[in-house]
Amino acid sequence: MSVLIYKKQDQVKGEFNNGEILENKPIGFSQDGGDLKPYSNLFYWADAWTPGKRSTIGLHPHQGFEICSFIIKGSIKHFDTNQNTWIELKEGDAQIIRSGNGISHAEEIMDNSEMFQIWFDPDISKTISKPSTYNDYKSESFPNTKKNNLSITTIKGNGSTFEMDSEGVEIFKISYDDGDHFENIDPEKIYSLFITKGSIVYENKNYEMGAFIKIENESNFNFKAIDRLQVFKVSSPKRPSYLTYFERFN
Repeated sequence: MSVLIYKKQDQVKGEFNNGEILENKPIGFSQDGGDLKPYSNLFYWADAWTPGKRSTIGLHPHQGFEICSFIIKGSIKHFDTNQNTWIELKEGDAQIIRSGNGISHAEEIMDNSEMFQIWFDPDISKTISKPSTYNDYKSESFPNTKKNNLSITTIKGNGSTFEMDSEGVEIFKISYDDGDHFENIDPEKIYSLFITKGSIVYENKNYEMGAFIKIENESNFNFKAIDRLQVFKVSSPKRPSYLTYFERFN
């Protein structure tokens, strides 16, 4: 049984352009030295933001992985060598680069904006020989379901047009009413949660915005939501049907 929680201050730190862009990495690269290593088909997760004015991460290459960007606040502009043009993505929008046999891209994070960049492993031994492809999705295209005490936006899952090759991945944004909540856990999945607003009380401890939670080998997750809690949630297979890049080379 395992619920691991990493507060914002305990995550790997990074920056670009002398601090114009700051990062917290719940799942960093091996050289970052963080406690949490890649698992399932999740390889990398960075929360990146501009504390002030816009700043650009210059053109750089990717291969094999699916590079997903989710706009948490404000907006970004994206350029890649397939589209060969700058495209603006706003709060709630999402983007996927299936990097295949190679693509280069650049990102400009606008004033006081924030995004998640998450790398998924779709079985690189196969995707490394495929042509790269790109899609972006507007926030209004994602289905939203309201229940008694929460609201769920499905980014990847039933009813969403978001397409990816990485198997068994579901992605949600969830807003909770204040109070107690009970969630059933599928024992064949790993759940990755990032608090984007408010806080969670779990086992009498309070975890605030920026905390990252990994849940596996549990039957349920009971917690209290405070201050209009919002969570970005990824579920992924406990054991993908293929050896991941991390397993092959670590």
